[in-house]
Amino acid sequence: MPKTDYKNGDMDTIIELSQKGDIKALEELIRRIQKNVFTMFSYLTEKRQDVADLTQEALLKTVKCIQTLKDVHCFKSWLNHIVTNTYYDYTKKHHNDGKVDYDENKLLELKDKIGCEPGEKCLFAELDTVIRFALLSLPEALRMVIVLREYEGLSYEDISKLTNTTIGTVKSRIARARGKLQEHLKEFI
Repeated sequence: MPKTDYKNGDMDTIIELSQKGDIKALEELIRRIQKNVFTMFSYLTEKRQDVADLTQEALLKTVKCIQTLKDVHCFKSWLNHIVTNTYYDYTKKHHNDGKVDYDENKLLELKDKIGCEPGEKCLFAELDTVIRFALLSLPEALRMVIVLREYEGLSYEDISKLTNTTIGTVKSRIARARGKLQEHLKEFI
């Protein structure tokens, strides 16, 4: 693949070239996935520095282990496995009980701002912040499954495998997470 095609190359080709040690393809792969990985961690933990560190750690694991991926069509699932395990390792190291302290006054300030500033971009940024606070208030087990389902679009079966739980448990946790989020967000929507 010529240098100029990396940016426009299809994902499967980029992954295959990365597995063969092509540095430019690997750089392109990381460029394509880093925002998604960062976003997922930002919905799982509050501290911006931890989000950046977790993202870097997950991307390094991806680079180190890309040759172990057996089927390029399973890349997204494989990457989600890396992200999930990286987050679980982080919570074990930090003895996180799954709860994050958040300032209720900040949420009320955000509520007052919504719709007051011009432009949709500002509105969506404020809503995203409110949703992020609501997600961070969930216990870790609920937060993980709802992020995997709603932000990553994974099936119940895939979430079950990633979290080492039954499908029934996944469905129950997602339902509980949705209920708690609805309660948190009822003033905003």
